[in-house]
Amino acid sequence: MSRQGRVFAALLALALVWFGTLDYRKLVKPDEGRYAEIAREMVVSGDWLTPHLNDIKYFEKPPLQYWTTAAAYEMFGEHEWTARLWTALTGFLGVVLAWSAGRRLFGPTTGALAATTLASMLLYLAMGHINTLDMGFGFFLEVAVFGFLFAQEGKRHWMLIAWAALAFAVLSKGIAALVLTGGTVVLYSLSTRDFSPWRRFEFVRGLPLFLLIAAPWFIEVSLANPEFPHFFFIHEHFERFLTKVHHRYQPAWYFIPILLLGALPWTTMALQALGQAWPRRVLPEFQSRRFLLLWCAVVFGFFSVSSSKLPSYILPLFPALALLLGDMLNRITRKALLAHLAFVAAVALACLALAPSVAGRADAITPIEMVGPYAEWLTIAAAIWLAGTLAAIALVWRNRKTTAIVTLAVASLLAWFGALLGHENLNASSSAYQVAMQAKPLLNTNVPFYSFRMYDQTLPFYLQRTVTLVAYQDEMAFGLEQEPGKWVPSEDEFKRRWNADVDAFAIMEPDEYRTLRQAGWPMIEVARDTRRVIVRKTSP
Repeated sequence: MSRQGRVFAALLALALVWFGTLDYRKLVKPDEGRYAEIAREMVVSGDWLTPHLNDIKYFEKPPLQYWTTAAAYEMFGEHEWTARLWTALTGFLGVVLAWSAGRRLFGPTTGALAATTLASMLLYLAMGHINTLDMGFGFFLEVAVFGFLFAQEGKRHWMLIAWAALAFAVLSKGIAALVLTGGTVVLYSLSTRDFSPWRRFEFVRGLPLFLLIAAPWFIEVSLANPEFPHFFFIHEHFERFLTKVHHRYQPAWYFIPILLLGALPWTTMALQALGQAWPRRVLPEFQSRRFLLLWCAVVFGFFSVSSSKLPSYILPLFPALALLLGDMLNRITRKALLAHLAFVAAVALACLALAPSVAGRADAITPIEMVGPYAEWLTIAAAIWLAGTLAAIALVWRNRKTTAIVTLAVASLLAWFGALLGHENLNASSSAYQVAMQAKPLLNTNVPFYSFRMYDQTLPFYLQRTVTLVAYQDEMAFGLEQEPGKWVPSEDEFKRRWNADVDAFAIMEPDEYRTLRQAGWPMIEVARDTRRVIVRKTSP
């Protein structure tokens, strides 16, 4: 089989695994439920301009992923796989782009190795199958960065592609895209004293193209909602970055273990690849490896100093890291690869030994009936990873380095999928699917449904309707300031409404239900899991 035939066969096999598992797991809280529901409400309301969560204005993020998911719903229906489709699609295309960029910049073997390593990195694979905004954001930044690198070869149209991708990145998650890309270019120019890339920026055509794509929604949503600009640009960007308003503060070293774990099974090689990307002498031509290294450093550094941190924030550095890694693996010695595989085997063996002990972490929220089967999935996943690593060692011993690298990648990919799919055993704890399916046949369109002192992000998606918040705001506080009639602010007001309703439902935590029952509230339990109770009003 030709090289192109092997690449096509590998991508086809990856696509079958990558997309074939999207519908296996129920949506989990909070992110998956949130972003699936916003898109669902766009379809139901027909309002694709102003995002709503639980029928409340929601301005925390731009709309691109909401739009694409809503379009998927209209074409294919509302399912778990359509809710995750955009994330999976951009993740898969990111792998393809890594292959193309590596091939163009460093040669065909490097391109294949870059795609192989990227697809099998733990954090990248996981985020490609969890419905958040980070993968779409990371993909368009990948296009922008690689387009910029291609433009340095003298083909200016790639710079226009980079401008367009940057606009879509802003529509995916906001203006951090401008800070990351601009900061990297500035740092590169200062560190190399090479300002020639600025002459290839195509500002005259690129900036209008960027504005043509990115600006219309921001203008239209601001005209329709005058409160939007301050909340989105000041609160969601500057205050999020500079303050602890979102209660996501972590120490500056927070992303170090995230990077080390997220890069598995290539961690030690990835660190060496970063160390070798800085040239030892000044080179006259544009230095792609140094630029990729600086991109990784800027992304890592920017989010490390931020006062709001989540593990997925550093995802945009992984495609660049994969290119540097593929370039290094193309030149790696047999001895170095064996040392790396020995480290991976030790980690896999430790995981195999520890996986059964996960069952010992069972508690009232995640009882042994859930955690026990998940521990079995993790044990099998660790066994696959270890077996693949040992096979890779045997292959290197026989001087089949490329086959060994692919073997490790495949084994790791299957292990990560096993851990991810096995999480479905925790469904009753992490998703409202089960209680929603029990309550849904009892509901009619007009019956009130309250959410008392809590909000489960997955419930509205599975009920296919919104709920009325009671004594709870959280991330919907700003929207409720604009439309205060859409919630019940106190328990006393809730009690008055509950008693006045002919029929009504409510969801709450088990302890809250116990308290209300002891206080004599007229209600009966209709559905329960370890975290939630759904009740229905009874006749007094």
